[in-house]
Formats: sequence, structure tokens, C-alpha cells
Amino acid sequence: MGKDFKLPDLGEGIHEAQIVNVMIKQGDSVKADQMVMEVETDKASVELPVPYGGVIESLNVKVGDTVKVGMVLLSVADGSAAPAARATAETRAVSAPAASVAAPAKARAPESAMVSPRAAAVAEAPVHGEGPIPAAPAVRRIAREAGVDLRQVHGTGPGGRIVREDVERFVRSANGGSAPTAPARSSAPSTSRPAATAMSVPAEAMPDFAQWGPVRREALPQIRKTIARQMVRSVTTIPHVTHCDEVDVTDLEQFRKEQGAIFESKGAKLTLTAFVVKAVAGALRQFPNLNASYDEAAGEMVFKDYVHIGVAVDSPKGLMVPIIRDADRKGLMTISKEMKELADKAREFKLDIAQMRGGSFTVTNVGALGGTMSTPIINYPEVAILGMGKLDWKPVVRDGQIVARKVLPLFLSFDHRVIDGAEGARFIRAVMEFLESPLNLLLVS
Repeated sequence: MGKDFKLPDLGEGIHEAQIVNVMIKQGDSVKADQMVMEVETDKASVELPVPYGGVIESLNVKVGDTVKVGMVLLSVADGSAAPAARATAETRAVSAPAASVAAPAKARAPESAMVSPRAAAVAEAPVHGEGPIPAAPAVRRIAREAGVDLRQVHGTGPGGRIVREDVERFVRSANGGSAPTAPARSSAPSTSRPAATAMSVPAEAMPDFAQWGPVRREALPQIRKTIARQMVRSVTTIPHVTHCDEVDVTDLEQFRKEQGAIFESKGAKLTLTAFVVKAVAGALRQFPNLNASYDEAAGEMVFKDYVHIGVAVDSPKGLMVPIIRDADRKGLMTISKEMKELADKAREFKLDIAQMRGGSFTVTNVGALGGTMSTPIINYPEVAILGMGKLDWKPVVRDGQIVARKVLPLFLSFDHRVIDGAEGARFIRAVMEFLESPLNLLLVS
């Protein structure tokens, strides 16, 4: 009987993926850990290695299919003789995702019964046998880049599966650092109370469009499905308010042009968005409410002691939001370099899922495409987002005289449940003060 290869757990909160490339066909011979297909999920593309060698007995998916975690992708028969330990280990690794979907309540032990992170880091690593290590492809990549042998890592995921936090904990322990205690989970509703949910609007049946002329149907890419779910959740959960203003950035633009060549010589690109990211980082330190999340079910605000700013990137496959971490503690040069690197990865669809998670605020720039006003949708579970419009010359009154100045439209959408209009206006005013003079930005720390 063939061995089933199921869609593994690709990360927390990911339940399905879309097949975008199949590298093998029925009857092909494969080796253990050979890449056999590519899936697209949660704004990232992941290659899947088959856990064991043999001959493809059956191939159950094709390009364009959407599959759930735990579904059988293919079966392998007549594999090379493998020890019993390998088969047992693989059964555990492949079965774990399906079990976690079918019975999430039993997938993980209660927090009070779990071993502390420090103890887990120094505990004897479990014996993984000769077979593949139970870890998602993204986790394998992180371990490979860090030079970590996954066989030495203690897995804390379902069925002993190794997750990203296990690898990071192992690296800290190996470097002699102390592992942090388990993070507070005030942002996640407890099992004793129901979580707040967005309104559910039943989908209406589509009319037969073919009665009016030729039509064609195409499967929606997984990235677009993810964006759609995120947008619906945001607008049906958060009462949006948008505050608009304009800032004179004439001096800032002159400084940017003067310094642009210096930045390019060091592999960075000094853009107006980089200045805005730095200005937003400084303003968020003054207005912590906009750097928080609202846990409606618990009736609590979750204040973040970090400033991780997402920057929206228009990629060929859809909008992607990589994160600039600790933007308040980085200079313009570092921010500019990271923005360029992340934007290039986003356009090439090479971002890791981890590079798009953990943001506390988002900046989006539609000015390059034109437009003086927009109502950006908040990137849930954040509470605010700042949009930038088209930078243009405008007549401005200065000392009783009409002069031409470079003016940048800004529009801030915020969660009116926890942020009042006055606070939103003060926040955008603080951003503007940073942008009105390059010297102000240099003082941000």
C-alpha cells in the first residue's frame, strides 16, 4: 500500500493552500525530501518536499486546486527499504496537521501544563529517527539559514512538530542567551468566553452572465482570497473613520534629492515613503493608542512595546505588506535598505510568511498612481493605517504671498471604537511636524 503525503501545517492560522506548480507526475520516481510541488498561501509561496522516496502511485491534485491542511496530495509506493523508525516518525509528522484541524482542542496541551521555554531549549532533543524531521518548509528554511540541525531541536508543536519559535529558542540557547518566558496572550480570547466575530453576510447566487454574452471563469489566486477575507473582516469588525490633511514637504524633498546619491551608493533608495515610515515611528511613541490592538472579546487594549511598521507593496500577484521591525530605533539609511530589499522580495514573491506578520501599524502609498484622497482599510488587528497621496506643487500662502510648494496629502484611517477624532488629528499633526523639517526626523530615536 502506498504512503500518503498530506498537506502539512504551513504555519499558525493557515488552513488551506492553492497548488501553483506540480513538479512530478504519476509514475515518476522521487527521493526523500525532493521538492514535488509549490503552493501559495497567506501571501507566500512555499515548495513542498515529499517526505519519503519511491514511485508516485497516485497524484490527487493539479495546478489551481485549493487544498486543506491534512488532505492527501499524493501517494508513494515501492519506496526504498526504510527502517520502522522512519515510517513511524513520518506517520506522526504527516498525521499531526490533520489531527490539529479535526480536533484543535486536543492538539496542544494547556499552557499551565507545558514545559517552560527555557527547559524546552535545554531538554534532550527527541529522537526523530532516520526519516524526515516533522517541520514545515518555512521552518526548514529558517533553520538552514541559521545553520541549525533540526534533529537537535525540541519540537513543541502538535505531535512534536518543530515550529519557528523552537528554532529561534534553540539559537538563543546555543548562543548562551536566556530564552524569554512565554509571551502574554491577552490579545487572544480565552476558551471560557466566546471570541468576537465579524458579521456574516450570506453570499447571493450569481446570475447567469452568459445570457448577455461570452464569459470566462478563472480560479481566484490564494493570495487574492486571503486579501478578500482580510478586507471583509476589517470593514465588518472595525468602524472606520478617515482624517485627511496636507503637509508641506518642500524642504524635505530638497533634502531627499541632495542625499539620494549617497544612499544609492550604499545600496539604499531614499524615498518619500522611508521618511514617512520614520515620522510615523516617532509619532507612535507619542500616541501608543495607535500602536495597539483592541481585544473586543476581553474588553482590553493590547499595547505593544515595539514599533513594527508594515509597508504596502503592489506586487504582480496582489498587495503584500512586509514589516519594518523596530522602525523607531533605526535610522533612515537602515529603513531605506530594508524597504528596498523587502519590496524586491515582494515583487518576486519570495517573502517568508514571518516577514509579513507582527506589524503594529501600516503605511500605504498610492500617490505614485495619482489621487489626492483615499480611505485605506485598516490592516486588522491593527487600529490605524496611514495613506499617502500624490505629491504635487500647490499654491500656498506664506507671509502674505502666494508661493509654489510641494504638498503631500495624508489620510489616516483609524478604529473609532478606541481612538477619538481629536486623537487621530493630533497623531497626524505629529507626523506632519516630523515631515515639515528634515532636522525633526533626525531627532527621532
